[in-house]
Amino acid sequence: MSLWKRISSHADCEQRMTAYYNKKGLFDLRLCLAPWIEERIMSEQITPNSASQLERVAFKFIEDLKQKLLSTRASDQILKYRLVELCALIQRTPALELYTHLRSGLQRELQLATAVVPSMPLNTYNMNNAADAAAAVGMNGICVDASELLGVAGPGSSPVAAAGMSVGIMHNMAGNATPAVMVTPKVELYDVHHQIVQRYNELSTCSESLKSLGQTYHYMLSAQNPADAEQLFKRLVEDRTSLVARLRRSFMCYEPLHELVITELKNWRRQQALAGNGAQFSENMLDDIQRCFEMLETFVTHLLSVLKETLVVPLMNDDLDFNYFLDQVQVAQKNLVCSAFIVDKQPPQVMKTNTRFAASVRWLLGSQLGIHLNPPTVDCIIMSELQAQRFVARGTHMDVTNSSLPGQSSGEIQNCSSNMEYQQNNRVFSASFRNMQLKKIKRAEKKGTESVMDEKFALLFYATTTVNDYQIRVWTLSLPVVVIVHGNQEPQSWATITWDNAFAEIVRDPFVVTDRVTWGQISVALNTKFGSATQRALTAENLEFLFEKLQRDNIAGERNEYITWNQFCKEQLPERMFTFWEWFFAIMKLTKDHLPAMWKAGRITGFINKAKAQDDLLRANTGIGTFLLRFSDSELGGITIAYVNEYGSVTMLSPWTARDFQIRTLPDRIRDLDMLRCLHPTDINVQPMDRHLAFGEFYTQPPEKTSRGDGYVPSTIRVQVPTSGDTGSMSGTPHHPMQSPPQDGLSMGNGSDFQMADFDTMPNFDEYKL
Repeated sequence: MSLWKRISSHADCEQRMTAYYNKKGLFDLRLCLAPWIEERIMSEQITPNSASQLERVAFKFIEDLKQKLLSTRASDQILKYRLVELCALIQRTPALELYTHLRSGLQRELQLATAVVPSMPLNTYNMNNAADAAAAVGMNGICVDASELLGVAGPGSSPVAAAGMSVGIMHNMAGNATPAVMVTPKVELYDVHHQIVQRYNELSTCSESLKSLGQTYHYMLSAQNPADAEQLFKRLVEDRTSLVARLRRSFMCYEPLHELVITELKNWRRQQALAGNGAQFSENMLDDIQRCFEMLETFVTHLLSVLKETLVVPLMNDDLDFNYFLDQVQVAQKNLVCSAFIVDKQPPQVMKTNTRFAASVRWLLGSQLGIHLNPPTVDCIIMSELQAQRFVARGTHMDVTNSSLPGQSSGEIQNCSSNMEYQQNNRVFSASFRNMQLKKIKRAEKKGTESVMDEKFALLFYATTTVNDYQIRVWTLSLPVVVIVHGNQEPQSWATITWDNAFAEIVRDPFVVTDRVTWGQISVALNTKFGSATQRALTAENLEFLFEKLQRDNIAGERNEYITWNQFCKEQLPERMFTFWEWFFAIMKLTKDHLPAMWKAGRITGFINKAKAQDDLLRANTGIGTFLLRFSDSELGGITIAYVNEYGSVTMLSPWTARDFQIRTLPDRIRDLDMLRCLHPTDINVQPMDRHLAFGEFYTQPPEKTSRGDGYVPSTIRVQVPTSGDTGSMSGTPHHPMQSPPQDGLSMGNGSDFQMADFDTMPNFDEYKL
């Protein structure tokens, strides 16, 4: 029986744990994925022994949780939408906060289950909290010090802390410390540290065997008796064969560890791409990946050294095989060195010509190889998608020649060279490009409906240096970039980048990406993008509205779970002259630039269709004067007010856009409209609010009254909505009386033009003296 089933079988326990999880809104998550959460958290073998390790564990847990939710198939429509809402929840909850709350919840459940069911087995899992983990550091030493492996032993540091690894211990309910029960291990980066250290120690024992082998070889050469020489030769063959076999086993252990580290680096790059869409990103993980690279480099260098020393004992019968083995290890070292050259700070992915930008590359092995003593120069060019495909298809890093690369450039970049620098305090070996500028770009011929905003480029960084007496050339590609020359190309360019960042495979041909994804995937991408730009995630109702938009409001019958690239940003919405992405991007920009505080405070309903807004307002208990704010369906980057008028029906004001808010802010416009009384809640768990209570903190404070000596009377702008008795204007259209002196033909607020010749004949015109 699962832990949650035991808890839910006791009403009091279930009630207590439900209240605990609901503090963070995680009860439904605990309920939906109960077995997975228990297995994922409670079977962790390694107890994080520092805050940074705990953060990495939490970050990896959140990524696994997202994938689990996206891969979960809903049995009905309600559950499907609930899964989307859960994705939005974990997206807006900090990884460490969510993970520690769930982990602490499981600990509480274990305590409750043990208390109510005395026969329940004691905790057989490694459920140490952060305090236990910190206390465990140094309690379970291991024979190898990773700092010695790296050559950076720190004074007073424990072997366990230096290795970035602690052996997990389990505390049962009686408070006794006992060894943790072994279950299927979850491979973490600090576990890889430990494994490399162990394999290095095993390899180090070969030194004594190599010394003994050399002595036997010299004895054989100096032997006077042929019988003794023959005996020594037989012993030499056996010892050498045994040593080479051990070295092969060491190399066989090295290869999977190398693959694990490369996989972690690929995952880091994937997270870097998602961060381009606004997802949380732990850059500190790169330091631990570098530590693994350094350990691996020390390992393979030592292996190579032992192999070369073994050559002093030549045996004709296996020289070819031995030389092949030696070549394998040398290639492995070169591949390790080349794969450690990465872009750690990406250039802007929407890049405007003649605009300065920055980027940086990092070599995760500089200090280990001594390259930092004679730092190389890193150069940069820009490549088209086709050029990048051809370049990658050519194969290895060693095939690249510096002379051939500039000719493959698709543009001209200024300040495209930088010397690598080594920072002793944090062991970072990097080259920073702080002042680059793209002057020219060469574009490919467009086919069909392709545009310049669909065309992807990438920056290629490359350098040449000498490692172990052989020349090596390294290169790395940035994330895809789209080059624009005008600001109006920005929305579609961000569509290309957002889609690529969200849905590209970790390993791919540059820059291939799928043209259809599930709604679950795209909802996470949209939520991430909007939430990072506006500091508040979308609600389940918002996401449902966006789904209807992408499905072209086709809510009848079975809906297609897949969304295509064309639906996303190519096909115009029904009865509109713009696409879904253009509409979404304009709203995101409006919210970020003019409404961030109100959106973050939950005062804007936002994504809701007109029919549902009317229905919600008419059902509201607060009656006349109840209003809400919704994003416009018909105008790009527009927001409108819907309210219950004096006749009990709903009035929709004509949308306002960024132009209007440059004249008068939205909160001040709301303050001007006395028919607005009560803000309809944006969430069912929130109570309606008086408009001044809801928006008072956002009002612009009026300037202090001062007398003018020039005889002029100051005036101000005020929004007015004509009632049914007004003439000369359409009901529901906001008007903005102008500041004195008036000007004929001046466009007002929303684009409504009228003459300002005779103020006395205009009904409902109010003048406010300051």
